[in-house]
Amino acid sequence: MTPPRISLLAVAMLAATLAGCNDKRDPGFQGWVEADMIFVSPDESGRVTKLNVREGDEVKQGEQIYSVDDDLQKADLNQNKATLANAQQSYDRAASLSKTGSGTQATLDSAVSSLRVAEARVVTSETRLARRQGFAPVAGTIQQIYFREGEMVPEKRPVLSIMPPGNMKLRFFVPETELPKLAIGDEVKVTCDNCSPDLTAKIYFIATNAEYTPPVIYSLDERNKLVYLIQARPARPDSLRVGQPVSVYLNAKTPVAARQ
Repeated sequence: MTPPRISLLAVAMLAATLAGCNDKRDPGFQGWVEADMIFVSPDESGRVTKLNVREGDEVKQGEQIYSVDDDLQKADLNQNKATLANAQQSYDRAASLSKTGSGTQATLDSAVSSLRVAEARVVTSETRLARRQGFAPVAGTIQQIYFREGEMVPEKRPVLSIMPPGNMKLRFFVPETELPKLAIGDEVKVTCDNCSPDLTAKIYFIATNAEYTPPVIYSLDERNKLVYLIQARPARPDSLRVGQPVSVYLNAKTPVAARQ
């Protein structure tokens, strides 16, 4: 009869629905991509006169990336060079008198001391002048520019930041029950939207102190839980972007306790 058929169909659909509800996929641990930036700054304040790069540019180590005005440093160098010339003349005169016996040893010693101080000041001025040009200390990508041409950069404030590929890292949090499955050097699987399916990372840091789930983990189930911070280096950092959300899956096969 027709009614029993409808009942059987309803039962089958309900069973399929319940089976689908019980089939929960492992969502992994939610995390994000960060990087340890290298900040490049001048030793002294000044106005940026030349910016040779833009955000996103690739730079090599030693490449000039910016210049800061150097008028004051040049003036200081010229003054110290004039002082050095006078100190050299005084030394030559004292040395000549010392050879003929007309001068005293004290006068010669004073001239030598003044000459050495003048030479040191010239070297210092030359160093200050050279450092008005900024060079990339490492190879990497220009991540952010903080001061552009015409702007005054304060002393020891970065003009820009560079992100070396090796400084990229993943940060994610795991509950205490998962800690025995992890160890320094373990490899984890990483997934993200439109990313390569074979991304992996290697754990290099496991926090010893618990903390509450950070607000960037948008999950009602995880909120207000105590978790431990884990950091890992991606095997292919060029496939990820800073700030990108990722899912991390543990691949540890043997608990740490079983290894000892």
